[in-house]
Amino acid sequence: MSTTRPCSPGDRGPEFETAVADAPVDQVAPAATVRQGRQVRRLSLNGASGIVPLARDFARQALQAWGWLPAAGADQRAAAEDVLLVVSELVTNACLHAEGPDELWISSDSKVLRIEVSDRGAGQPAPRTPHRAGRPGGHGMFIVQRLCLDWGVVRTPGVSGKTVWAELSAPV
Repeated sequence: MSTTRPCSPGDRGPEFETAVADAPVDQVAPAATVRQGRQVRRLSLNGASGIVPLARDFARQALQAWGWLPAAGADQRAAAEDVLLVVSELVTNACLHAEGPDELWISSDSKVLRIEVSDRGAGQPAPRTPHRAGRPGGHGMFIVQRLCLDWGVVRTPGVSGKTVWAELSAPV
């Protein structure tokens, strides 16, 4: 389901932002994990090259640290591959349509994994309608919409850019 709600039920919210504001890049933020029961990873993408493979590798490492990989079964393997695909699509969209991504956040609790990609772009992501499977390109947000529980866009008034978020079910 696509949405443009400013946040979802799994939104980080102001307490989460305070807890991880000073967390080192590329590391779990222990305060957030304890306070929110969520595991969190953040990757700065400013000035990086090979951004999409870098983001996928970062997500893969997070999934390994959180026990999603190596997958115990087909369902868990499929869930992990869905996460990697959604990361690729969100980061690629930021590269193609939004002046490049700034940061990638991945957080997880026992039920939901949340992916957030912040960028400097003013555009509004949306699945191409009508979706035409045989047409090249333009499938990214359709894929995100199909694989995720929910997704949306967060904008901060007076600040350029946005954060596109998506949530997937944690594997059982």
